[in-house]
Amino acid sequence: MKNDLPELAALEALLRDQRDAYLRAPYPSWDTRARHLKALRQVMLDNRDALADAMSVDFGNRAKQEVLLAEFLLVKEEIDAALRHGKRWMKPQRRSTSKWLLPARAKVVPQPLGVVGILVPWNYPVLLAAGPLISALTAGNRAIIKMSELTPRTSALFKQLIGQTFARDHVAVVNGDATLGAAFSAQPFDHLLFTGSTRVGHEVMRAAAEHLTPVTLELGGKSPAIIGAQARFNNAVDNLVAGKTLNAGQTCVAPDYVLVPRGTEQAFIDRARERMAKMYPAFATNRDYTSIISPRHFARLERLADEARAGGAQLHALTDAAPDPASRRFALTVVTNAPDECALMQEEIFGPLLPIIPYDTLDDAIAYINTRPRPLALYLYADDAPTIERVTHETIAGGMAVNETLMHLACEKPAIRRGGRERNGCVSRL
Repeated sequence: MKNDLPELAALEALLRDQRDAYLRAPYPSWDTRARHLKALRQVMLDNRDALADAMSVDFGNRAKQEVLLAEFLLVKEEIDAALRHGKRWMKPQRRSTSKWLLPARAKVVPQPLGVVGILVPWNYPVLLAAGPLISALTAGNRAIIKMSELTPRTSALFKQLIGQTFARDHVAVVNGDATLGAAFSAQPFDHLLFTGSTRVGHEVMRAAAEHLTPVTLELGGKSPAIIGAQARFNNAVDNLVAGKTLNAGQTCVAPDYVLVPRGTEQAFIDRARERMAKMYPAFATNRDYTSIISPRHFARLERLADEARAGGAQLHALTDAAPDPASRRFALTVVTNAPDECALMQEEIFGPLLPIIPYDTLDDAIAYINTRPRPLALYLYADDAPTIERVTHETIAGGMAVNETLMHLACEKPAIRRGGRERNGCVSRL
């Protein structure tokens, strides 16, 4: 994919144009902001089928109902929430003052920052472009969006639609390869948002530090699930299979591994196999299962599986279909007895491999999680209050859900702030 901004000077000029436009109108009214949000909602919903089709071509196959639910419904819900609450968010907030300053009064006045840079990953290209843009527009900012080179058709169509909807000095999309992405991170934005891998997140934050640009990072990590000793076991397995197969596991908060009560490993495998058969009958040709994004990512998953097997792990395929490099279809596979030092247990999996790890006591499960980097998400399956309270208070994660997986992402912002801790990200408000 060639850069459509071949020179750094062009990107710098675009940033200057947006900043000049911001300075001419630094505090747009709520009516103006609401009009922009409604325009974004309209263009996204009117073109959802075309964008979903483009996404499917980019992936090799992307389940359309997943796209409509996980991308467009969430975009619509975020815009609707912003329209409900945005005017209130703009209002100055009174603050108390010291008695020595009376009769003075103090208040906090929300102000637009200026120009926001948004770096978009490939796994949910519409949601993770439009979502940050919604926040930027609600806060009265302008935005430049860098789409992923791994979704060229989606990126090109998204750029076209944004160009038809917004003036270029208000919202602009730039497409290009990793070289452009690196240059993008180094621009003196007023705020920079990045969703992606921890490795690239390091590079983004390092580049942004040159200008002391405030950064919001939502990165990856190994998000654990715990099935409690008294949990509704079948419900937990069904739910985890659904969460892990959404987008074929190519989700930053997908369950990465599962801690199960010792002795239940085979029951987990059997139930997961039943669930896969119900969700994806005739798996080899089922269009409801998403392909892996690229040959490189497919080969990485095969490497993780092969290395774990060579180290003594057992791989339990949940369908009769072997991984197919041609279609990049990789069925959900449960892994048992994976060596702790293998890459499968050290790297974010970001695909349909699911290690299960037996534990003896809840203390052991909590200790296993706490001796590893803090996760982006944590999922607990339990109905008893003592277990829920212990895991809630004795572990730290970017987000947590009880008896569900992924669903905390659907919580209305900013009632619940989403983001990571330490190696899986940091949150800074717009």
